[in-house]
Amino acid sequence: MGANAPSLDTPLVLIGHEGRKRVVLAADQAARREGLRPGMAASKAQALVANLVIMDADPDADRTALEKLAIWMQRHFAPIVAPDSDGLMLDITGVAHLFGGEKAMLTEMVRKLAGVGIGAKIAAAPTYGAAHALARHVANPAFMLDADKLADALALLPVSALRLPGDILDALKQLGFDRIEELSKTPRAPLALRFGAVIGNRLDQAFGRADEPFDPILPAEMAHVRQNFAEPIGAPETLARYTTKLVEQLCAELEVKGLGARKLDLLFFRVDNRIEVIRIGTAKPVRDAKRLAKLLCDKIETVDPGFGVETMTLTALIAEPLSYRAIATSLADAPTPDVSGLIDTLANWMGEERLYRVAPVESDLPERAVQRVAAMAPPAGTTWPAHWPRPLRLLNPPERVETMALLPDRPPVFFTWRGRQRKVANADGPERIFGEWWKAKAETHMVRDYFQVEDEAGERFWLYRAGDGQDPATGPQTWFLHGIFA
Repeated sequence: MGANAPSLDTPLVLIGHEGRKRVVLAADQAARREGLRPGMAASKAQALVANLVIMDADPDADRTALEKLAIWMQRHFAPIVAPDSDGLMLDITGVAHLFGGEKAMLTEMVRKLAGVGIGAKIAAAPTYGAAHALARHVANPAFMLDADKLADALALLPVSALRLPGDILDALKQLGFDRIEELSKTPRAPLALRFGAVIGNRLDQAFGRADEPFDPILPAEMAHVRQNFAEPIGAPETLARYTTKLVEQLCAELEVKGLGARKLDLLFFRVDNRIEVIRIGTAKPVRDAKRLAKLLCDKIETVDPGFGVETMTLTALIAEPLSYRAIATSLADAPTPDVSGLIDTLANWMGEERLYRVAPVESDLPERAVQRVAAMAPPAGTTWPAHWPRPLRLLNPPERVETMALLPDRPPVFFTWRGRQRKVANADGPERIFGEWWKAKAETHMVRDYFQVEDEAGERFWLYRAGDGQDPATGPQTWFLHGIFA
């Protein structure tokens, strides 16, 4: 609606049909504060809130958009993703370590979604039912729950967090049930006699007493192969053998399409409705079955087959064009080493985000002159200045040092860093660097004078004075250690 959109304080609901009945399908925060919620009759909502804004829902468009978002999340975060009414469900078992743990993964999810203009509340919990409830009632914007605190956390949540139908919630409210704790302590038989098994099922699912299977989304355009077993399998060598077969089948399919795999998801569907997963990535498109099979089989030991695996699937989540071209070379030329195999092994062992190389950026300020890029990223086309060498190690942030130096352009006679005084034996400089006023207004008059110094022990350091040594507007005239030479 753009400029015509109602303010955030205006109660707004989306109305749709359940059979012949017009009901509220979605309500914004302002509407929820007025007591409106999904499942409520549209006429009742209008009667309760005088200035209510009502719009027709478009479930098909919402479902399509949610599926597209699920595919995007699947490619960036977890192999098992499924749309879930007004949100998404992700199984992050076995992949959270690639992002530095669950907490770091949730933070990265919020950041990436915000980067594409989507606000989200995210919760991680031992059960799907608990995660669903916490994301909608506790997370702001992210919340992580440990398994030993599951019961206590659920007990405090409202009954509406159990994903129960609207008519049952209305009846429970009339009976005086407000929180899950009250409902969980009530004998099951009377509840089942009046409401059926749905309340007991939701409680068991939330507390982890019952499994809640679901089917991950699978876009039709993805290369995908499947293997069903007449009898469940579980031995590591058997899983590895069928993994190799699936890789060979997938590579044959990729060859027909002229593609190479960049990210593969291998799913193990257990007989108890749980799913184990292995995810690998490659630095560049690959269609080498032997290489891909090794990367997958190296992780077989992380798979818990439980009472057996009845189905295995392998999906090329990301595939890119791959073509071979002939090149002419001389036998006298030294062959160019291909380190992509080593990079793939290291990245899948320690995490793709932790393996990178640094590349130059066009900036005068040293801390802005480097960036992290993928290990196999093409050359950026820029280089660092050759006339003034740069240290291999930069301190972030630069560390304050105490010095004695003659102003305005003489190097220090000595400096004290981390409690140790070092006498300067040799020095070169200054190299004057100005602030980048087009990036930050505070850098309009900023000046740094850098010196390369060597102490009596032969260690070499990169020091700078914040200011030109004369004008206070250029800096406070204090000294910092910014780097250490090898």
